[in-house]
Amino acid sequence: MENILSYFENASALQWAIVGTILFAVWFLPAAVALIFNRKHFKLILVACVPAGFSVIAWSGLMIWATTGNIVDKARGKSVLASKAAAESKIK
Repeated sequence: MENILSYFENASALQWAIVGTILFAVWFLPAAVALIFNRKHFKLILVACVPAGFSVIAWSGLMIWATTGNIVDKARGKSVLASKAAAESKIK
């Protein structure tokens, strides 16, 4: 434990900047992923990143939401089309 504390005591400004940049990037990673996979919910995910960074469970949930947004919408659209087709075939 003393080794870790001594490392932080002796860290330069550049090292603090690097650690801060990496922390910021990981904290808002779900928002960056949402830009690619789930643009429709990007703003909500970006706002949710702030408190979710304090919880691994919430942050993981945001990652899942960011990556599966369009997939869920596409699957929902296909199921609606399939149910409409099934309903039309029953009518005929």
